[in-house]
Amino acid sequence: MSKGLSNSSVGRKVLMALSGFFLLFFLAQHFVINMLSVISADLFNEVSHFMGTNGMVQFVLQPVLLFGVLFHLGMGIYLDFKNKAARPIKYAMDKPSENSNWMSRNMIITGVMIMLFLGLHFYDFWLPEIKDKFIDGKWDEPTKYFPHLQHKFQDLARVLIYCVSFVFLSLHLLHGFQSAFQSAGFNHNKYTPTIKKLGNLYAIVIPAGFVFIALFHYFTQL
Repeated sequence: MSKGLSNSSVGRKVLMALSGFFLLFFLAQHFVINMLSVISADLFNEVSHFMGTNGMVQFVLQPVLLFGVLFHLGMGIYLDFKNKAARPIKYAMDKPSENSNWMSRNMIITGVMIMLFLGLHFYDFWLPEIKDKFIDGKWDEPTKYFPHLQHKFQDLARVLIYCVSFVFLSLHLLHGFQSAFQSAGFNHNKYTPTIKKLGNLYAIVIPAGFVFIALFHYFTQL
């Protein structure tokens, strides 16, 4: 492999890691806002209304976020394809389960499942918001967010889909968090074990928190 190709491959992995860091930050921020719906309906409405009407959020951060999601998925599929193309022959003695865990071998599967979930999530929350603001011209509805959230979580089937999706998210993060640091060059004998522990904690707590939110709103409406 030439030096140029090698550097290009490393560069793509770094970009993949950076987009992953960005999405990790967004996911934590999104979790905090959604957790407010468990604490206070008024507070959740207030913060959601600010995020939904702030120009910087709507016209700068939101497009960047959408690009980040699509870039992360596209780059992940591309890198997985390139890795498999570099090893076209599977040797009979090859035992991948002994050399890597399930999460690392199936990042594309968990990633695609997350994207399918995002499609549902956009359908449930993002598209109605776009319709309200840009088609119907209803920008100033500060109390609509909590009732809309509760309405979506009245359906048990939708709640179960959300819960299963967050399990896939957890599996994706269990490998992706540490892998992002490694791809970005943060690999040190002293700090890597701590990063791995923090990654595992993040990968379990954040998805479990989203599951709790979905179940909370379902059971409090029975």
